Amino acid sequence: MSDSKALHKIAKSLVVPRKGILAADQSPGSMNKQLAALDIPETPEMRRKYRQLLFTTPGIEEYVTGVIMHDGTIRNYTDERVQFSDVLISKGIIPIIKVDTGTVPHNNFPGEVVTQGLDGLEGRLREYYDMGARAAKWRAVITISDDTPTLENLRTDSMSLARYAAMCQSVGIVPMVEPEVLYAGSHSLERAEAVTTETLKILFTALKEQRVDLSGLILKSSMVLAGSEYNEQSSPREVAEASLRTYKNSVPEEVPGIVFLSGGQTPERATENLNAIAMKEKEVGGYPWEFAFSYSRGLEQPVQQAWLGDDKNVKKAQEALLNRLRLNSMADSAEYTASME
Repeated sequence: MSDSKALHKIAKSLVVPRKGILAADQSPGSMNKQLAALDIPETPEMRRKYRQLLFTTPGIEEYVTGVIMHDGTIRNYTDERVQFSDVLISKGIIPIIKVDTGTVPHNNFPGEVVTQGLDGLEGRLREYYDMGARAAKWRAVITISDDTPTLENLRTDSMSLARYAAMCQSVGIVPMVEPEVLYAGSHSLERAEAVTTETLKILFTALKEQRVDLSGLILKSSMVLAGSEYNEQSSPREVAEASLRTYKNSVPEEVPGIVFLSGGQTPERATENLNAIAMKEKEVGGYPWEFAFSYSRGLEQPVQQAWLGDDKNVKKAQEALLNRLRLNSMADSAEYTASME
């Protein structure tokens, strides 16, 4: 099999009907905040136990194609000293590695950030490949305000995403490109749609300029919805219509799949909006891309609340994960209703 065919096969296997991607790539600092909110000790061992709970959940492979991990997680082990990536591979789940190193302020562009992590990236990607990773993720952060985003900021982040994607493909790893348009803010649905459309157009221009094979990547996208502080929150139908209109206007047809981040929505709302997108997709007879969920908080919040850092609660927490996955699997096929909660 040629390298490009292998990439295409992996990309397609990440986006299949009724399944999604579990985003378990919180940095140690972000994970500690989530633990602290539930009075769980903020220790490396608690973080390890939590990831072990997620990855060893019986039957997770029925709903999950891939799991996104942070550097510290892909290097970690179960109690039995089995590497986490090997646990996932044994279940037929693709290990995905987050490779950006976070954001820093964009000099001379107040209120905007750029993502770092290109230095030494190719060597790191080769190491992750040897650990079993077959896909990677890089996140750019776009803030909507009266003055942002600027064209210069979008171009800078898109160029980094494109260079990252080209490096991934050169070592046999499928790049997941994630330009997250933040939900936080007081912007309208129309403004979110305009910004997301422009962001994606600029991104795909950069990807083409860097000769990235669009059939061998995955787009991880924010749903298009009014900002969290806007006076009128978007209905699921509005979110579906705006999101699908955006992709139709900005995403090339050869991209195999678009996966959604939950981006601060409640687990229930993220599922409801996914269901509305699937319903709209059925109405129009389908789109060129496969759609799937790739949630972190949207899947894990109920799990953490059930676990509370106590070994006695592991089974209950794993059941909470399976329940949330099942509901999103139903939503992916437009079969979810709020009464299932």
